[in-house]
Amino acid sequence: MDGPLRPTKRPRLALFELASCAGCQLQILNCEDELVDLLQLVEFVYFKEAISETGNEYDIALIEGAVTREADETRLRAIRERAPLVITLGACAHPVGIPGLKNAHDSEEPGRLVYGDAAGYFPSTLARPVDAIIPVDAHIPGCPIHKDEFLSVVTALLVGRRPPIPGYPVCVECRLAENPCAFDRGALCLGPVTRAGCGALCPSYGSRCYGCRGPADDPNVSSFEALLEKNGLNAEDVLAEYVLYNGYRALGDQALTMEVSR
Repeated sequence: MDGPLRPTKRPRLALFELASCAGCQLQILNCEDELVDLLQLVEFVYFKEAISETGNEYDIALIEGAVTREADETRLRAIRERAPLVITLGACAHPVGIPGLKNAHDSEEPGRLVYGDAAGYFPSTLARPVDAIIPVDAHIPGCPIHKDEFLSVVTALLVGRRPPIPGYPVCVECRLAENPCAFDRGALCLGPVTRAGCGALCPSYGSRCYGCRGPADDPNVSSFEALLEKNGLNAEDVLAEYVLYNGYRALGDQALTMEVSR
């Protein structure tokens, strides 16, 4: 990025939703103390969870949710044509999150389970991340996103800097928090291969990392394999856990299509 956006005016933000729970949108609204300051810097022109007004001109498009319909593809391409910057919010938009679980089933089964006899009124495709359809400029990871990270990304964009998303694994933050290793508690933790930035939230509360922030940039795979072997685990055990949030990335669109067609 060469410089700040629209330096003489407040950049216009539009927040669009696809298949998701709207949790990432709610995290933005949870920026209660910071919202007044944020709105001095930017203008929301589309945000269904917060405002009734709509605008078709925007500088930054924020997109939450996975692509699960053909109509989503058309909508995304129209958004990309209008928006100088496109940012995805949360695991559903990237890598594909919980909506991706439907990809391991017959393509019509999820519709029947949810809508019954009315399933034909709600056509659906394999779940895909936003960047499988259009180019994306940045991803804010997490399930849901962290409000502080959202604010830091927006601030970076306003001044023309690259968004400060960590690339190292969650284990770094676990060490900094002085957490006992989840493997020592008998848990299969995905922290060694998952992108940090959450402050090791789940392990810090006695749980384990489920991989919701997607893969770290350069994880120490050999060390992770040795850790798995030490605990009587293997790659298949990890894959079974990894697909909870990362099924599309772990198996690939073609592999998922082949599996569904069997």
